[in-house]
Amino acid sequence: MFAIPSAHAEAPATKTAPQATTTAPLSAQEAQQLLNVLNDPKQRDAFTHTLSLMARGIKETPAASAPSTDTKTLPEVSPEIGNGFNSVRTQSMGYVHNFLNLFKDLGLVGHWFRTQLSTPETRAPILHAFGIAFIVIACGLAVERVVALMLRNPLLATTQKAQAQETRNARQPLETDAEITAEAPTSNSSQTRAEDQRRQVETLRFLARIPYSFLHLVLKTVPVLAFLAVTVPSIWVLPISDRTANVILTLAYSYAGARGLYLLVETAFTPRSPTIRLLPASNPTAFMVTRWWNVLVAAPAIVICLSELGAQFNLTPRGTDAMIRGVVLVEHILIAAFIWRIRHIVSRALQPSTLGKKTGMWTVIAAITRLWWVPAMFLDISLWIVWAAHLQGGYAWILKTTGTTIAVLVLSRLGAVLAYGLQDRFFRVNPQLEERFPELQKRADRYYPAARAILTGAILFLTLVAMTEAWGLPTFGFFIRNALGRRLTDTVLTLLIAVTVAAAIWEVVNLVLNHQLTSFETSGQRSRATRLRTVLPIIRTVLLAIIIIIVAVTTLSQIGINVTPLLTGAGILGAAIAFGSQSLVKDFITGFFMLVEDAIQVGDWVTTGGVSGTVENLSIRTVKVRDITGDLHIIPFSSVSSIANTARGYNQIVIKQQLDLSEDLPRVSAIMSKAVKEMRADPVFGPMILSDYTDLGVDQSDSGGATLIGSIRTTPMMKWKVKREFNRIVTNRFAEEGVKFYTPTAYTTTPPGNAMQFHVANDTGPQPTPETP
Repeated sequence: MFAIPSAHAEAPATKTAPQATTTAPLSAQEAQQLLNVLNDPKQRDAFTHTLSLMARGIKETPAASAPSTDTKTLPEVSPEIGNGFNSVRTQSMGYVHNFLNLFKDLGLVGHWFRTQLSTPETRAPILHAFGIAFIVIACGLAVERVVALMLRNPLLATTQKAQAQETRNARQPLETDAEITAEAPTSNSSQTRAEDQRRQVETLRFLARIPYSFLHLVLKTVPVLAFLAVTVPSIWVLPISDRTANVILTLAYSYAGARGLYLLVETAFTPRSPTIRLLPASNPTAFMVTRWWNVLVAAPAIVICLSELGAQFNLTPRGTDAMIRGVVLVEHILIAAFIWRIRHIVSRALQPSTLGKKTGMWTVIAAITRLWWVPAMFLDISLWIVWAAHLQGGYAWILKTTGTTIAVLVLSRLGAVLAYGLQDRFFRVNPQLEERFPELQKRADRYYPAARAILTGAILFLTLVAMTEAWGLPTFGFFIRNALGRRLTDTVLTLLIAVTVAAAIWEVVNLVLNHQLTSFETSGQRSRATRLRTVLPIIRTVLLAIIIIIVAVTTLSQIGINVTPLLTGAGILGAAIAFGSQSLVKDFITGFFMLVEDAIQVGDWVTTGGVSGTVENLSIRTVKVRDITGDLHIIPFSSVSSIANTARGYNQIVIKQQLDLSEDLPRVSAIMSKAVKEMRADPVFGPMILSDYTDLGVDQSDSGGATLIGSIRTTPMMKWKVKREFNRIVTNRFAEEGVKFYTPTAYTTTPPGNAMQFHVANDTGPQPTPETP
């Protein structure tokens, strides 16, 4: 065969060159190998494909050496591409052939039945083996039933103990939920914490049931072990053939395996004992699932029996395989019916909580979960098609991947509940610490939703990585060994660490400032408390700006963006802005030093910028002063050259009395001194006055009289009130004592030529009317 193409290929070249070699005949071994290839369909198709490629290459050789012409030819398909398409076509046809052979092979099964049961010689061994096996199995089932009746009381005692434990554990979650709701009934973070703790309590309650469920499973397994103890030793006791013994063992092990699978699910749902039920399901759902599962576990037992007993009774492997695939088809049809039956129950269980439905993402997820049965149906059908088409490793891969995915989801759910519980404990402030920092719990609650979102994202990310690894995608290796994956991981971790550290610094600084403010207020240092309260917004603004800049620069540099040009541009822009707005910069600088030096506070009476009034508000740039008429003046600090603050230290009242030159000055001074002493004894004005009347002597003495001057020292902001009361008292005293004050004299002149008349202002008579010319 190999020589024929070579001879035909060399025939055109005999005119120009002599034949170099002669074709050797095939040996017997080579002929046998070629015959085996032709008899095997797969090897024959591969050999035919190879010959077609060789023929295509032989035809292309002359075309390559032919002289070039102007005729344009279409590009031919590459041999590698054609080889790939042919391989895919061959495999697809093989899978379709295997799938269609299922229905052809079922005819072999029918022929086998007719052959085996048509004659007494072939029918008798089958009936004898299965008859003895059924008798042994029936005895084993009877023993199993008796043992199950004997264990009814221990099962009931286990259920009662679980019920008592459930009653003791049912009180704690109610108290905890009430406490959380009482703290902040309208807070989203409190609702989230209550929901997390409710789920944590429910999960812990289910975990507390595990010992009782395990004991329930052990007690339920004892009758199955009794069944095996009767059926398995019977093959050594009874005088039976090896074929009959194999039938007994196969049926016994198949039943025990199916019974064990049923007990696992029945223990998880326990329809007759809700107190030890591990899965959150109602009683009707538990009964329905266990009934369906009792039917579904029969298929694996039948498959085991067919695979083991087919060869015992001369059934061909193709017939056995056809029967197994038929049983698996029935199993998948039942699974599809079961999925359709429980679609609404699972949809309700997969719906997010009431709090989660408020977000857009969970709304989309809720809509998707209502159609969960569609991919489940598709998976069920795909599994049977893969099984029927004999895809190598396909069925096992899908089962393994599905089982691993379910396990990952279950572990993710348990991990999420435990993680949320730890988060709740971490954010719950110690009562002793809360007494020292009363606002600490409220500030911690502000970060609870954000921390919950980050924790949820981390759990989802780890779940997706584990699921994709189970599906065969090297996701973990991508984030560990790949440069891009490591860069993404480092960026996210750096950003989380930077945000966490920034939030911690922010909260620690605010906590210290608030604690210091509270300490000033409780210790009576109101001036210092007012000063700190004034500077507090500025400190927070500057600290927040610094934190944002550091986090932004760190994040951008970690992503890979060169921040040096950005910082340089920001510096140049800042210098330009500072140069163009010098007054604004001056406002900020002056205001900062005014506040740091405690030159002014809210509530002080000040005189600045030509305005006197009470300070109502201070910012880093302006001061707001409201004068005595109620007008509010906003004064930038750049316009403040000096500040007269009446609210600092003490005030001093300067008293001036303009007396007549004939008045006894020591007597007047004694009257004022006595009035101040009486005011200091008064419970209202006494605390406002810091000193007695201080006589400073005569400030001026001339034709206008004698000016007696003195002073009184008062507490800050009290000088006007004390001065008014002092003036009221001394006015009455001066009138009683007849103190003479200087009274100026007024003169009225007349035109020239008339007699000059004058009138003293302090005369009591009527003034003359001046004459008119």
